Amino acid sequence: MAEGQLRLPVDQLPVGVQCREGHDFGNRARKMEGEKLGLEAFAHYLDVPVSDMLRDIFSLFNEQEDNMIDIREYVIALSVVCRPAKTLETMKLAFRMFEAEEDSAITVAELACILKTALGVADLDVSRLFAAIDAEDTGKLTFGKFRSFAEHHPNFSEDYLSTDNTGRNGCPHQPKATPNAKPQTNGFCPDFSPRDNHHDTTPDDSVKKHN
Repeated sequence: MAEGQLRLPVDQLPVGVQCREGHDFGNRARKMEGEKLGLEAFAHYLDVPVSDMLRDIFSLFNEQEDNMIDIREYVIALSVVCRPAKTLETMKLAFRMFEAEEDSAITVAELACILKTALGVADLDVSRLFAAIDAEDTGKLTFGKFRSFAEHHPNFSEDYLSTDNTGRNGCPHQPKATPNAKPQTNGFCPDFSPRDNHHDTTPDDSVKKHN
């Protein structure tokens, strides 16, 4: 992953890459079952030409610096940009892309990938959160279980996630920044209170990742 903050600006996305296409991208990404894409394949997937803008977007998700990306991470980030406070909709889309066909469930590593991408952080420990939801210790989570837990623990990110920057940037009731405030995330609102899931835009329409 490149150092510093990287952004995915909505108003500069390549022609043809629109928010309304997020679900279509999600359906296609699910069928790929985690297949990695290079820059040319990424351009073909989006049906756009390779450009400097596309290279910048590609580099945002090239975390292993192997010139390959997981398209599912891009789709999650696009969903965050388009509807940052509609957290359950983004999580439902993410689960659909990562879940196993036989049981519609995901693993702890997959949950970490989903939330790390959604929150825009380089590292995230989800083990406590996963264990709290997976009370039967099955090693798998369904979206139904996640949703039920989120509804009962709407501020779970503060109680169960371990990272230095899980601030609730973009949440309607987020406290104003202070000089000693921790770095904030990309606009994805990890507060799952139903009353808050009605905002569709971020102040600067961007996705950020922090190292």
